[in-house]
Amino acid sequence: MSNPSKPRLILGSGSPRRLELLAQIGVVPDAVLPPDVDESVHAGELPRDYVKRIARAKVDAVPGDDAIVLCADTTVAAGRRIMGKPADIDEARAFLTLLSGRRHNVITAMAVKRGDRVWTRDVQTAVRMKRLSVTEMDAYLATDDWRGKAGGYAIQGPAGAFIPWLNGSFTGVVGLPLAEAATLLMAAGYPVYGDPR
Repeated sequence: MSNPSKPRLILGSGSPRRLELLAQIGVVPDAVLPPDVDESVHAGELPRDYVKRIARAKVDAVPGDDAIVLCADTTVAAGRRIMGKPADIDEARAFLTLLSGRRHNVITAMAVKRGDRVWTRDVQTAVRMKRLSVTEMDAYLATDDWRGKAGGYAIQGPAGAFIPWLNGSFTGVVGLPLAEAATLLMAAGYPVYGDPR
């Protein structure tokens, strides 16, 4: 039975990974409404500024009324280069070739809205990908796991075998840094850990 005093929560994302991550802390959104926003990069835009702008645009595009709305955006950055979701297998291969054997950053920005208030946070994680052989890269690309993934890989899938080291938030690399997401939701009045009384 639902708690009438508990605010409604809308997840503004079509990502099944974000739903799974929220479920890990017992949070089940009342609705999932992925917004339709233009995610193209502005000329000269830095990766962190980009994800913050997109997360904010997403939360602004979701009608909230009296509900709490949570939106997020994740990007992979190799230096100043923003690596979004690859358009095709050739772009996925180009991304993996660039990331192979080097460190990169995965940045997830979140925005939580309730009424007129918006809370934001971004979390940056340093990730190192091992040097990939042609065989490893071909085998990975054949799985199609790269589709719809920023930078052409997902750490929670087969590409997890390519990541020997990271410094930061594992759940942030998956797509929603849980510690920070829980803090934002509680700031907006969502009882992540039940009624505080």
